[in-house]
Amino acid sequence: MSDAVPATGAVHWVGAGLSTGSGLAALCEHSDRIRLWHRTAERAAGALDRLGLTGRAEPRAYTLAALAAELSPGDVVVSMLPATEHAPLLAACVAGRAHFACSSYVSDAVREQASAAAAAGIVVLTEAGLDPGVDHLFAHSLVDRARRAVGDDAPASYRLTSYCGGVPAVPDDFRYRFSWAPLGVLNALRTPARYVEDGVETVVERPWEATRGHLVGGERFEAYPNRDSVPFIEQYALPRAWRPTDFVRGTLRLDGWLRAWDAVFEELRTGDDARIAALAGELAAAHPTTAADRDRVVLAVSLEVRADRGGDVGDGGSWSGRYLLDVEGDADESAMARCVSRPLALGVRHILNGSLPPGLGRAAGTAGRSERWLDELRADGLDFALRVGD
Repeated sequence: MSDAVPATGAVHWVGAGLSTGSGLAALCEHSDRIRLWHRTAERAAGALDRLGLTGRAEPRAYTLAALAAELSPGDVVVSMLPATEHAPLLAACVAGRAHFACSSYVSDAVREQASAAAAAGIVVLTEAGLDPGVDHLFAHSLVDRARRAVGDDAPASYRLTSYCGGVPAVPDDFRYRFSWAPLGVLNALRTPARYVEDGVETVVERPWEATRGHLVGGERFEAYPNRDSVPFIEQYALPRAWRPTDFVRGTLRLDGWLRAWDAVFEELRTGDDARIAALAGELAAAHPTTAADRDRVVLAVSLEVRADRGGDVGDGGSWSGRYLLDVEGDADESAMARCVSRPLALGVRHILNGSLPPGLGRAAGTAGRSERWLDELRADGLDFALRVGD
């Protein structure tokens, strides 16, 4: 692995969609070399105006070739583009020895470039938004606290749930408003989910069919598994002596969502790709998030551990803890934009100050780093609560 290429201080923020918010403004406090790339220079300028950043960042018309032509070794590229576009953008970064950051899960196409990125001395920071991102920080913090209370070698069972959702602050009949790519929402529901339930590894082809009621702070939501939860058992460093009774990462929805979406689910069962793409457009038109609407982000991560031999916590017995982030958008910024862009901007700042190693990494590589990031996010104004015990 090469030493990391020193950061120049220049940041290329690519994309100005619904998840670009005050994180970009925070970066402007740390660098006067910010460029916002959007479909046209006019759209980029308009986004900067909405964010109150006119004159503090430079608007650019995005094409991959245009961006690559402006890259210098040590620049940082932040991708707010769809996940399918990360790999070619990362390839341009490797060629130009520019660092890369995004809020998306690690794709196979991005993972394939990890060795080349490490050899080039560039940081590839992924899973550094809300979910994935802050959820990882919460989980690492809880697991570390439980390990210190119960002990790594004590046989124990545990239940870890991590649910996140962007929902309307004021519930509507549909129990949802689209705040990100509608086709992405539908395709996520068409993707099988793997998780652990009642001690058994389970796969569900249609995730919504595994929807359960879920209480968060006394409020009833509906939750369903999302993607593949099982690899995160190792990623979160859960001791091998502990066995999962339940381990699930998933999506949170308002109570009544399952019933309100019944017609959508029927289309998902029978429609082909073309029909689902058309349905995404129809639903987005019927249930958009408008300037008058306020969104709400809820992220709830909990861990309960019970040592087989029982006893008090201090004797290596039971332990429980939970994190809750519950944020409502306002006239200045949506909750989703705040909760995605601020953690991502924090990650970029760590690239700029040289504290991240080259190669592929995530927001939370260790429990210690997770605690530092959580402290910094609190200082940046992202509110959340930790509760330990019943």
